[in-house]
Amino acid sequence: MSSLRAFLRDFWLVARPYWYSEDRWPARGLLVALVALALWMVFLNVQFNEWRNDFYNTFQEYDGDGFKYQILKFSVLAAVWIVAAVYQYYLNQMLQLRWRRWLTQRYLSHWVEHRAFYALQTFEPQTDNPDQRIADDLRLFVAQSLGLTLGLLSSVVNLVSFLGILWSLSGPLSFSAFGQEISIPGYLVWVALAYAIIATWLTHVIGRPLIRLNFEQQQREADFRYAAIRFRENSEQIAFSRGEQEERDILERRFVRVINNWWRLMRRQKRLIWFTSGYDQIAVIFPYVVVAPRYFSREIQLGGLMQTASAFDEVRMSLSFIINSYSDIAQWKAVIDRLRGFERAVAAAGRRMTAGSGIGRATDSPTGGVALDGVDIDLPDGQPLLNGVSAELRAGDRVLLTGASGSGKSTLFRAIGGLWPFGRGTVKVDPSRRIMFLPQKPYLPLGSLRNALLYPGMAHQPGEAAIVQTLTDCGLPHLIDRLDEKRAWSQELSPGEQQRIGFARILLQKPDILFLDEATAALDDATEARMYGLVLDRLPDALIVSIGHRPTLAAFHNRRLDVERVEGGAGRLVERLQTT
Repeated sequence: MSSLRAFLRDFWLVARPYWYSEDRWPARGLLVALVALALWMVFLNVQFNEWRNDFYNTFQEYDGDGFKYQILKFSVLAAVWIVAAVYQYYLNQMLQLRWRRWLTQRYLSHWVEHRAFYALQTFEPQTDNPDQRIADDLRLFVAQSLGLTLGLLSSVVNLVSFLGILWSLSGPLSFSAFGQEISIPGYLVWVALAYAIIATWLTHVIGRPLIRLNFEQQQREADFRYAAIRFRENSEQIAFSRGEQEERDILERRFVRVINNWWRLMRRQKRLIWFTSGYDQIAVIFPYVVVAPRYFSREIQLGGLMQTASAFDEVRMSLSFIINSYSDIAQWKAVIDRLRGFERAVAAAGRRMTAGSGIGRATDSPTGGVALDGVDIDLPDGQPLLNGVSAELRAGDRVLLTGASGSGKSTLFRAIGGLWPFGRGTVKVDPSRRIMFLPQKPYLPLGSLRNALLYPGMAHQPGEAAIVQTLTDCGLPHLIDRLDEKRAWSQELSPGEQQRIGFARILLQKPDILFLDEATAALDDATEARMYGLVLDRLPDALIVSIGHRPTLAAFHNRRLDVERVEGGAGRLVERLQTT
């Protein structure tokens, strides 16, 4: 019972925000319409049940005129049923669409807010495949929530409606036992209840492992799809490395995990289908078996037999809702568990990015650039990486940050950018200053090359002439005619071209503070000099901080900061005399 309460609580925590959102009134209106249609279809079921009595009695009484009338009545009922079924489907899909759109926007917002997407990927790797949870799990949650809850409502109303009919039609069951005459009123109701309750309990016993297996199946399918996407996106590097066999082995290993769990799922489903199929087949004849004694004793006519059997079957099906929907319920439970797990992980990641950092941020930088005041940086496990970092990086400075690989240079950039939550001290940055970080491999978003140049968007769009001139200056004139092509640019352009796209982005967006992390590693010396020359010439007042190991970079900087590692301890930042 406690697990059921926990499941219902988790379902409500995922579902509730939408029903109290700005879209609540259209949603509630659609839900009311769907409930009304569900009740209307139950009413039609009752009408069909009464029709069966009258229709089959026309056969027993050889009533041709009555037969024609019942055919006409059926046609009217069927037409009304068809209209109700069509609009029930249409309105259900409309509500699904609105609900899924709202949930997707909400989950995307939470994923992006406070850079939780970064913290989730970096610090919460156990939360697998957030993309799959947003794309697939939300779709399944909405569809199954509506399908199962409306199905349960229909079953409950159907049960209440037909219990009374079945009670009145079944009559008492009288028999002798131990010298006593025993009479059970409405015996068919008790038979239907016992039949469905026992079958529901057995279904739960057999099918309960499906919840865990469905959860694992969704996770393994997403892992396999992610590996396939990585293979596609890095096809050139893999081809150069002759790594296709290794990648194929990775894909096959992940697919084997999919197949292995699929087999377990199939075997458990097979056991459940053995039972439910047998239950369904027995149910075809069972109502007639329990009603036949009254018919053969001439207590009811053929129409009464058919009506009673139909009412019994309606009661049985209503009570069998869990049996018939158990696989869907198991998948629904797995989906809710994954969504709640995602919500908790995103919330924890967001807290870590906002409140979890001891590195404070201030807006009173006196330098027009960046000031670091007693900044300590730790690794996630608490091990010190850098201690006592204090520096003033002024507007117009060109600072070269050097140090051994793994000494913490890029992590220092992350701390300045507010991405690293582990440490202490204060980073001071004037909020009016525009900051840009350019890594070794610039990010090229989906869409056109123009979008990649202006990413992540600019308040004032540069003119076409400025874009053309910038591409020409960066040695990319061959891309001018392709500005509006939508391609996978990160795969189509060479590493050197991608780095020059990064510099073109700098020249177009003109940041006040620029951090370059191995941003020319794929360029030859001449092209590197050209890119730095363009930046220094066009951004004379900008603070520029570069991470690099190439000696050619010294010529473009007037200050040098070196991360000096201490044996067995944390590193420190030391200013060196810059020589050119």
